[in-house]
Amino acid sequence: MKAVILDAESLGADVSLDSLQEHVTAFDSYAATAPEQVAERIAGKDIVIVNKVVLNEAHMIGSPELKLIAVTATGVNNIDMAAAKKHGVEVRNVAHYGTATIVQHVFSMVLALSNNLLRYTAAVERGDWGSARQFCLMDYPIRELSGKVFGVVGYGDLGRAAGAVAQAFGMEVKVGARPGTEPGVRGGVNYLPMEELLFQTDVLSLHCLLSEDTRNMIGAAELALMKPDALLINTARGGLVDEAALADALRNGRLGGAGFDVLTEEPPVNGNLLLAPDIPNLIITPHCAWASREARQRLVDKTGDNIAAFAHREERQVRL
Repeated sequence: MKAVILDAESLGADVSLDSLQEHVTAFDSYAATAPEQVAERIAGKDIVIVNKVVLNEAHMIGSPELKLIAVTATGVNNIDMAAAKKHGVEVRNVAHYGTATIVQHVFSMVLALSNNLLRYTAAVERGDWGSARQFCLMDYPIRELSGKVFGVVGYGDLGRAAGAVAQAFGMEVKVGARPGTEPGVRGGVNYLPMEELLFQTDVLSLHCLLSEDTRNMIGAAELALMKPDALLINTARGGLVDEAALADALRNGRLGGAGFDVLTEEPPVNGNLLLAPDIPNLIITPHCAWASREARQRLVDKTGDNIAAFAHREERQVRL
C-alpha cells in the first residue's frame, strides 16, 4: 500500500501523522498541493489523503491504482463522489472529532456578543474606564442568556451538544427543520417549521452541511422574521447564509449580532462583504472553530483508523 497526503499543512505542525503511516508500505507527505500538481503526486498511489484538495474524475482515470480517498474532514464536497463510485474508489471521511471544540467556539461567540465583550475591551483600551465618573462602565447592553430561546438548525451530534450547553445556561432549546426536511416529531424531537423557529429564537446556531437545499437558507426574508436583538451563529458552512443580506441587516439594526467562522470563499482571497469594517456587532473568525490541537489529533488518528480498516480488508481479500 502506497499512500500520500496532499495538504498536511491544513492539519497543523503540532500533530503527529504516525497513525497515517502504520498500515502502509510507503508514505509521501506534501504541505500543500496546487491543482496542477495533483495528478503527478497521486500517480501510482493506492491511498490519497486530503482535507480540501479537489479530486475529480480525471484524477481517478489517471490513477488506476487508487483504491481509497481518506478525507481528513467531515465534508466531502471536494471529492467527485459519483466518479469515485463509478471507478470503484472508496471514500472515507471522519465525523465527530471536533464536537467539544466547535461547541466551545459557538459559545465563545455567543458570550462575546451577549456581553458586548469586544466593545468593552475597546473602551478600556481607549481609556474610557479611567475617565469614568462611576466605578464601572455600562455603555453597552449586556443580555442574560438564561430564559432565552436557543434555536438549532442541524440537530446532529454538534447541534445536540450545542443545545446541551445552552440548557446549562438556562436557555430553552428549540429545533428547526432544515430545508429539504419536513417539520414534525421525529425521534422524540419536535422539528419546527423554519418560520416558526426564526420568530421565536434569541440565538440561532447553524450546524448543517451545505447542499442545494440549504444554500442561502437564511436570506433577507428569514432575517426579517428574527427578533431585532437576536444573534446568528454559523460555525458550519459558508453559503448557508446570504452574506449580503446579513451585512444589510446588521448595518440597519435589524439583527442584534452575528458570529461567523465560515465564509463562502476560503481563504477570502477576493475579499468578502462581511469583512467590511463598518458592519457592527459582527465577529468573524478564520474557520478555526475545529482547530484545537486535541481535535486535530483525533482527526488524524480517526483517519488512521479508516486507513487501517481498509488495509486489513484488502489484506484479507488477498489472502483469500
